[in-house]
Amino acid sequence: MPSKLPRLFVKSPLGSGTEVVLDRDQTHYLANVLRLKPDSYVLLFNGRDGEWCARICKAGKKAMNLEAEHQTRPQEDGPDLHYLFAPIKRARVDYVAQKATEMGASVLRPVITRRTVAERVKVERLEVNAVEAAEQCGILRVPRVDAPQKLEDILSTWDATRLLVVADETAAVASPLEALASEAARPHAVLIGPEGGFDPEERDLLLRQEFVLPISLGPRVMRADTAAVACLALVNAVWGDWR
Repeated sequence: MPSKLPRLFVKSPLGSGTEVVLDRDQTHYLANVLRLKPDSYVLLFNGRDGEWCARICKAGKKAMNLEAEHQTRPQEDGPDLHYLFAPIKRARVDYVAQKATEMGASVLRPVITRRTVAERVKVERLEVNAVEAAEQCGILRVPRVDAPQKLEDILSTWDATRLLVVADETAAVASPLEALASEAARPHAVLIGPEGGFDPEERDLLLRQEFVLPISLGPRVMRADTAAVACLALVNAVWGDWR
C-alpha cells in the first residue's frame, strides 16, 4: 500500500465494511487522473466518522464503489471559529475559502457591505474550494458555507455569546495579541471587511456592539485576502489549536 494515499470527502456514513459509491467527478479523478484500479486504496472522510482507508472494489466509467476497511484517524472537530468576509474578486475568494479552511474555520459566512464589489457569491463554488482544501491539507472536517447576508442583518441576529473579532486599523490597542489575550476564551468569529474598509456608518455600528472586539493588524495596509490569513493566524495562536 502506498505511504501517501489520495483523500476524498464523501457524504456517506463511514464504518467497517461500509460501501461508498463515488460521484462522477470523483470517479473521473481516481480513474482517469490518478489512474487507480480495483484493489487500490483511498482515504475517505465525511466530517463525522473520522478518516477511513477504503479499497476500490468496483470501477465503472461513471461510478466507483469503495469498501471502508479500517479507521486511520478518529474524528477531530477543530476550533469553533466562524469566518465572515466581504466577497472580493473570484480568484481571491477561492483563495480565502481555501486558506480559511486550512486555518480551521468551522463556518464560512459571506457578508455584503456597502463597499462590497463582488455581490454575486456562488455558495457552491465556496463549498468546492473548502472541500478541496480539506482533502489536500489532511483535516477531517469541511466548514459549513452560509448564504450571503447583509452586515446589518447579521449583526441584528448575532448570538452575543460569540465574540466577533474585527480587523480595524484604528483599533485603540496597537498589539493584536494583547487585545485578544484580554478576552476570556469563548466561541469566536473573525470579520474581514471589503477592499477600502467599512463604510463609516458600518464601522460605527460594529463598534457599538458589545460582542465586537476590534484589533489592529499592524502598520501596513493589507489586501483583504492577506488580512484574512493574518487575523485567523492571530486568533489560532491565542485561542485556537495552535496553543
